[in-house]
Amino acid sequence: MALGDLMMSRFSQLSLAVSNHVTDGNGSGGDYHEDVTSADLASQRMDFDTASTSSYANAASSSAIVPTTMVYLPQTVVLCELRHAAFEASTPTGPSASGLVSKWRPKDRMKTGCVALVLCLNISVDPPDVIKISPCARMECWIDPFSMAPQKALENIGKNLRDQYERWQPKARCKVELDPTVDEVKKLCNTCRRYAKSERVLFHYNGHGVPKPTANGEIWLFNKSYTQYIPLPISDLDSWLSTPSIYVFDCSAAGMIVNAFIELLDSGTSNNPGSARDCILLAACEAHETLPQSAEFPADVFTSCLTTPIKMALRWFCTRSLLHESLDCSLIDKIPGRQNDRKTLLGELNWIFTAVTDTIAWNVLPHELFRRLFRQDLLVASLFRNFLLAERIMRSANCSPVSYPMLPPTHQHHMWDAWDMAAEICLSQLPALVEDPTAEFQPSPFFTEQLTAFEVWLDHGSEHKKPPEQLPIVLQVLLSQCHRFRALVLLGRFLDMGPWAVDLALSVGIFPYVLKLLQTTTPELRQILVFIWTKILALDKSCQIDLVKDGGHVYFIRFLNSVEAYPEQRAMAAFVLAVIVDGHRRGQEACIEAGLIHVCLKLLHSSMQNDAQTEPLFLQWLCLCLGKLWEDFTEAQIIGLQADAPSICAPLLSEPQPEVRASAVFALATLLDVGFDSFRDGVGGDEECDDDEKSRAEIVVIIKSFLNVVSDGSPLVRAEVAVALARFAFGHKQHFKSIAAAYWKPQSNSLLNSLPLLANINGSGNIVSSQIGPLTRVGSDNSTVVRDGRVSTSSPLATAGVMHGSPLSDDSSQHSDSGILNDGISNGVIRHSRSKPLDNAMYSQCVLAMCTLAKDPSPRIATLGRRVLSIIGIEQVTKSVKTAGSSARLGEPTTSSPTPSFAGLARSSSWFDMNGGHLPLTFRTPPVSPPRQNFLTGMRRVCSLEFRPHLMNSTDSGLADPLLGSSSGFSERSLLPQSTIYNFSCGHFSKPLLTASDDSEELLARREERERFALERIAKCQHSSVSKLNNNSQIASWDTRSETGTRTALLQPFAPIVIAADENERIRVWNYKEATLLNGFDNHDFPEKGISKLCLLNELDESLLLVASCHGNIRIWKDYMVRGKQKLVTAFSSIQGHKPGVRSLSAVVDWQQQSGSLYASGEISSIMLWDLDKEQLVNSIPSSSDCSVSALASSHVHAGQFAAGFVDGSVRLYDIRTPEMLVCATRPHTQQVERVVGIGFQPGLDQGKIVSASQAGDIQFLDIRNQRGTYLTIDAHRGSLTALAVHRHAPIIASGSAKQLIKVFSLEGEQLGIIRNQHTFMAQKIGSVSCLAFHPYQVLLAAGAADACVSIYADDNSQTR
Repeated sequence: MALGDLMMSRFSQLSLAVSNHVTDGNGSGGDYHEDVTSADLASQRMDFDTASTSSYANAASSSAIVPTTMVYLPQTVVLCELRHAAFEASTPTGPSASGLVSKWRPKDRMKTGCVALVLCLNISVDPPDVIKISPCARMECWIDPFSMAPQKALENIGKNLRDQYERWQPKARCKVELDPTVDEVKKLCNTCRRYAKSERVLFHYNGHGVPKPTANGEIWLFNKSYTQYIPLPISDLDSWLSTPSIYVFDCSAAGMIVNAFIELLDSGTSNNPGSARDCILLAACEAHETLPQSAEFPADVFTSCLTTPIKMALRWFCTRSLLHESLDCSLIDKIPGRQNDRKTLLGELNWIFTAVTDTIAWNVLPHELFRRLFRQDLLVASLFRNFLLAERIMRSANCSPVSYPMLPPTHQHHMWDAWDMAAEICLSQLPALVEDPTAEFQPSPFFTEQLTAFEVWLDHGSEHKKPPEQLPIVLQVLLSQCHRFRALVLLGRFLDMGPWAVDLALSVGIFPYVLKLLQTTTPELRQILVFIWTKILALDKSCQIDLVKDGGHVYFIRFLNSVEAYPEQRAMAAFVLAVIVDGHRRGQEACIEAGLIHVCLKLLHSSMQNDAQTEPLFLQWLCLCLGKLWEDFTEAQIIGLQADAPSICAPLLSEPQPEVRASAVFALATLLDVGFDSFRDGVGGDEECDDDEKSRAEIVVIIKSFLNVVSDGSPLVRAEVAVALARFAFGHKQHFKSIAAAYWKPQSNSLLNSLPLLANINGSGNIVSSQIGPLTRVGSDNSTVVRDGRVSTSSPLATAGVMHGSPLSDDSSQHSDSGILNDGISNGVIRHSRSKPLDNAMYSQCVLAMCTLAKDPSPRIATLGRRVLSIIGIEQVTKSVKTAGSSARLGEPTTSSPTPSFAGLARSSSWFDMNGGHLPLTFRTPPVSPPRQNFLTGMRRVCSLEFRPHLMNSTDSGLADPLLGSSSGFSERSLLPQSTIYNFSCGHFSKPLLTASDDSEELLARREERERFALERIAKCQHSSVSKLNNNSQIASWDTRSETGTRTALLQPFAPIVIAADENERIRVWNYKEATLLNGFDNHDFPEKGISKLCLLNELDESLLLVASCHGNIRIWKDYMVRGKQKLVTAFSSIQGHKPGVRSLSAVVDWQQQSGSLYASGEISSIMLWDLDKEQLVNSIPSSSDCSVSALASSHVHAGQFAAGFVDGSVRLYDIRTPEMLVCATRPHTQQVERVVGIGFQPGLDQGKIVSASQAGDIQFLDIRNQRGTYLTIDAHRGSLTALAVHRHAPIIASGSAKQLIKVFSLEGEQLGIIRNQHTFMAQKIGSVSCLAFHPYQVLLAAGAADACVSIYADDNSQTR
């Protein structure tokens, strides 16, 4: 299967797996798409299409549905994406530009520039230490020296040797010395080194006509009259040739020279101390060995192997092959073709030989040595490939060639068998080809078979198994057009196995091949090449330089712009281009020249116009590519602003995928770098003013779009907003500081006068106040600051700020801020000497957004928010509130605040009022005291100037963070918080894209097992009559030792575990079977505490724990059952735009697994609907009541349906699938108007049956199809009902009271039991009941009490089970 098809089939599986929403968030219809995992489960499920979409009016007239055992188990799984793995814990790293990964790149590519050939043959005179046999090996360079006159023979041999070397390195200068003296060799060496400069010199020595080298490491030459042999020490040779060099010694006992050379290097007497690094030696035999004399070999068998390997290999093989009888060896010299033409017999043999020897070396050598010998220098690589052949052939004659660096033995490697087979197939065709030159040559099946072997490895191999030995062959195959496509597809599959595979492929030397392939125009290679480059760049970004140098970026821009490619593949092209421009100015310039900005914007614009959903990955990478393109590059930013980039990117901030939203924020944020300077100083002529106005308008669009997502549901998005606001604040620092000063001008006690910038928002007409309302939320207690031009008194800007400075007089605000802020401030109105770039109100909103981020429920974003505030000179002091009776935990910030007796602080008493949970803000404006290095557990203690009067006149940058206060603008910039979305997104491409993860089957099996368990238990719950629940039913009791009592609890469905939380938001996990505490942790470190609810998400899979705080903050934890291992998956604030002046929000939330929806409300006028898969607020449903919601319950059967109970005792049923949302409203609790404490849907598939309990003590059973309302009332507790629990499947409910009483009723109103405060034989009693929770699939009841006790009760049936 072609990789393109394989990719598409894989992506379609992925999209099936990912599109796990049972209903669409917009609630248009209620059709449920179920993923049926097994037939027996499917038979017990039911499709609810008809029930869900039938209108309520019809339902009212129809008869009641008969109870059934059918049940729906939700298929939705949320918050299990890559972004949830460790957002808080880790900072993702993108493709590496250095370090381990770039080891594959040859550090310094070498070239052998000069070849010195020294032949000491002295033909017809045998050296004294050699006794020759007869017949004896005579051929030198395939010439018989005795077939002609000695001098002529010597010259021909020298010429042949030179030709043989030039075939391997045509550009090298070859110099030959025949039977030379020492002086001639010295001159030759010096000439070669001078000519080669820093390149490598090859020195080849043939010593067949002189004695063996000496033990001291001397080779022999001649005197001028050839009457004596003259020794030449190897040390002299080393000093003349210097480094880098390679020596070839073809003589008996050549190992002597190698040993002497190694000694020379070890002793450090070499003239070049570094030469050990770059001296290579090849010697024909060991120190004690003599060269083979058998007539079947040439005399220079070592040289022949090194310089004419194919001829040597075939001659040697021919004598050992079955062909030796039918094949005349002389035909080997007539093999047709050229070595470099792979379509000829000789070319194919050479190609196969290269592949075989490369493969042997790759599999036997350490990778570092392989790269040095086989990838750094073409001539050295060829010689070492041929050296492997020499070892094979000469070992058959009991001779062992030696090298430095030493290689492991390779002569018996099994790849030689593959070579023999290929050689035999080629040789069998030789007689016919020689006879008939026009005959067609049949290529060898060698490469096809090796690719098949590689494919088999891909099917069964892994990182932990031996790497595929065919990798170098795959590389060779890329050279051939006929095998190229298959080789690329297999290579793509291999690279997809992980970064280790990419590193291996790069180490083999794949890079230059795939770079060269970008010059081809073959359409079928495009998809796979883009995929391969995606994998390479996901590991190593340094390739960006090579791509730009070779014009490779154009290939990817063309692919990105091609309509026929799949969006996922175009996303890969966008990723490649993003890496090319990432921090690489030349890349940015090249891509802008090629029109990449306009291509990306055009694609984004057209995707917004299309109704069809565009592939999110494609949108994400278009944004990231744009962001990287104009990051820190003013020219590109200007092009972007002129091309309306902000208005094209802004709509993406409402896309359903958090990654797309975060990437869009990143793209817009990098545009902001046009910064302020270009407007401030560049207002030169009229034509510039128009551009200025346009740019200013575009920047307003960008900032407004940021303010819209400052409370996005995904921390990924909010982190990018924080980074974006930091960039903006940095560029407009002085204006932000002016505003901070203006907020605190002591003009009068009127708040509006002291906040002139906000007072005139409506008048300015630039910003609509209604837009500000829901957007700017500060923490939990500080509400929206601007409502219709009024300023909320609970704003931190209004009440929770302190200005650092001496008495806050006019002139104290006019000191220069490092020479930047020279604008006068008087009467609360800011005057500027230059034109202001943006509206003051915009800055004010940004400050509020920054405050919101500084109190974000995600610790990482809260830290970012505080850093942003410090840039504009606002210092935040967190006062940690010690929980009653418990000491502050280690590592918690315990910063003290100044006492309120100082004059400068007298006006802001609310700064110290911590009971509402204010985060005090300190506005720092010039002049300020220089930051002191006194830190208390990581938090800065801020000292007012009253403490340091002598520092009054010192100037400072006005930045709270001493690190950000340095004078150099560049170093300040480098300390701005950095965006993480790009690096995070790169991680997607490092992971396997073509194969499903191995653990998915295991997860499916566990899910099926849990579904089976749940269905069995549900059937028992529905069919068996519930027996009594009373004091004797207690199966466990647990003292949580919480000072504030248990506030909420829940039971784990598949383990004997209860989770409880107290008012201080301490979560405790307890195993009630073994009576052991499994884990305990704090939900957060903010001072304001209060728990609202615990919910389990994905209970049939890897369950997550949702913890909702009273002020509406949601935090979701995983691994919460393992001590100390809990991790925050995500966190967000669920309630926005709350009423001014309200301190406690008393948030109520409920989770609906079927739809993946979280419903949240409280003391606000609407109910927020969050889609946790999109991590987005998808709807704000008007509650249609003046009162606030006090209880919420979502249906476990019908997605999109939920009920709300109100403070005035009314109950409303909503269905988000209906246009008007509100289905009906009724007020069942009429005896006394008390708040609804608990509400729940009755078990079964019935849509409209609800149970509601009010604080007055009455429990009402409602059927909304019966418009009269209540059909059953139980007076359970008089005036003291505190908790209600409705079982999900069993016909049973429980209520608790402040009078330490729990009552259990059937759905018919029959009291099934009572649990009261009485001493049992275990002396267990219950306190005032604070919460009740049923087990979802068993009749088990957990009761939490105000005295910190949690008790668990089971009916008789459950106990017997």
